[in-house]
Amino acid sequence: MDCFPPKQTNRWLIALLAIGLASCGKEPALDDFGLLPDFELVNEQGQPFGSKQLTGKVWIADFIYTTCPGPCPRMSAIMAKLQYDAFGDFRMVSFTVDPARDTPAAFAAYAKRFKADPTRWTFLTGPQDTLQMLNRKGFKLGDVDGSLDHSSRFVLVDRRMHIRGFYGTSEEDGITQLKRDLSRALREKQ
Repeated sequence: MDCFPPKQTNRWLIALLAIGLASCGKEPALDDFGLLPDFELVNEQGQPFGSKQLTGKVWIADFIYTTCPGPCPRMSAIMAKLQYDAFGDFRMVSFTVDPARDTPAAFAAYAKRFKADPTRWTFLTGPQDTLQMLNRKGFKLGDVDGSLDHSSRFVLVDRRMHIRGFYGTSEEDGITQLKRDLSRALREKQ
């Protein structure tokens, strides 16, 4: 004895098939972790640079310092590789957690060391209180308090200045997921 009469079985199969087809090819939306506050800092060329230059662009952010003996060189090596991957038109921004030492000149030398493309990768320094506000309240990654203790995560930001994801840099699957989500963010309409 069947659980459903033949007509009902057909209806159930058609409904399940329709649901399956409707969800085919649709990716769930990227998470939205909130809007970044407006900011203006100074880039490695000593020029003002901030949210005004980044609005309308998809970008990846990280927090580093030029004299870091720990994760920063590895993070910057990953960023250096990402800048040449063929994902489309995106930017990368490295913020300092050591504004006392990371002057524009120090960042210019650091950028040269990692062969940073200045049209794609920007290094920002500025007042400690601005960097603290961005790191703590904007990116939700911790403090810029002189301790040089910082997150080693990358952050994906969309064209509307919304944070769309956080990615560990010590495991390959974090970078793989970042690449997937970067590609998705680049396809999103503004």
